[in-house]
Amino acid sequence: MRLATWNVNSVKQRVPRLLPWLDERRPDVVCLQETKLTDDAFADLLGEALTERGYAFASNGQGQWNGVALLSKVGLDDVQRGFADMPGFPDAEARAISATCAGLRVHSLYVPNGRVPDSDHYRYKLAWLEALRASVAGGPERVALCGDANIAPTDADVFDPVAYQGHTHVTVPERAALKSLTDLGLHDVVRERWPDERVFSYWDYRAGMFHQNLGMRIDLVLADAVTAGRVRAAWVDRQARKGTGPSDHAPVMVDLDEAPDGDIGPMVPPPSAGGYRRGSKKLPQSK
Repeated sequence: MRLATWNVNSVKQRVPRLLPWLDERRPDVVCLQETKLTDDAFADLLGEALTERGYAFASNGQGQWNGVALLSKVGLDDVQRGFADMPGFPDAEARAISATCAGLRVHSLYVPNGRVPDSDHYRYKLAWLEALRASVAGGPERVALCGDANIAPTDADVFDPVAYQGHTHVTVPERAALKSLTDLGLHDVVRERWPDERVFSYWDYRAGMFHQNLGMRIDLVLADAVTAGRVRAAWVDRQARKGTGPSDHAPVMVDLDEAPDGDIGPMVPPPSAGGYRRGSKKLPQSK
């Protein structure tokens, strides 16, 4: 089974890339984030094309913001939008959907950004993650948490830790909240597959960050031990970030039981850039 997760940053804008990508990569289960469409609009836009390709689908959308979806060729049972005690800001947001696909409980998650450390939105992010941890702890055992975590797990998951000082995504409380999920017995399957490699899944649109390979790894697949043991390949489809009209995120791909393209990671194709002096690059939003 090929499992993929992709923050598409507006599915309406990404249709010219999403459908050819589905045809090329042929994932069995797809988790989408930042769809930015209501459920009815998602179905109107993609329903026919997905059905033609053999996908059942479910979405949890709210219009201009957020939105998550699941596509599956291997079953889509017991769909749940959100999770128990999920906090809002102040109202519930469309940031989570889960279903059982071929015996695996798959979650498509769009974790709150946090905006600025110690802000109200940052505290919301931590509360959201704590509620998610409590929900996942209740089972089932076979589970995959997939999506945009808006957290780089370690300093190895950003192009330069110095550039991120004072920003969200790398703070101690955020990383501790993420670790509380892996402490449940979940495995970061891409990092475990490539423990010493420079692997990113997000590159800012600005300042040529993608072409310089100045990115961060915030799109994750966390799986239980049995499911992690089934992994035969885990990689970032960097090709989907290239060309015209891409999302600022690349899909993360996990092959279970067999790897149709071989163990081809960690990033496909590999970047050619990446030389820089530590501390010499700043984030585009930094003053």
